[in-house]
Amino acid sequence: MRSYFLRAVHEWCQDQGLTPYVLVAVDQHCEVPLEYVQNNQIVLNVSLEATQGFVVGDEIIQFKGRFSGRAQDVMVPVGRVAAIYAKENGHGMSFPIEEGPSSPDPAAKNESKVHEHHDRSARPHLRRVK
Repeated sequence: MRSYFLRAVHEWCQDQGLTPYVLVAVDQHCEVPLEYVQNNQIVLNVSLEATQGFVVGDEIIQFKGRFSGRAQDVMVPVGRVAAIYAKENGHGMSFPIEEGPSSPDPAAKNESKVHEHHDRSARPHLRRVK
């Protein structure tokens, strides 16, 4: 569900003419420019003007950004996003960091979708009682 909130706040920022930033809790699964990481965190400008190919998938945010004039691919598991907010006014959302294994491997994404589908069918159903 986090990816839906990330997309919504990102779109809201863009619609309002604001600059969306994400705060990322960096771990070994994040592909970010490590020279900009401080205290295991990085703040990234994810506006459409600052990124190329920006995509918020169900499990991964990815884009190409420029850091000190050098283009670099960025990939962050959505579970490592601590917040998304507007630079200009600080409005946005924060999230708890998901600990544990998080893999950007495409095979793992397909597996998790299968498990999500399976879990949905196992949910209890409501029934009208007269």
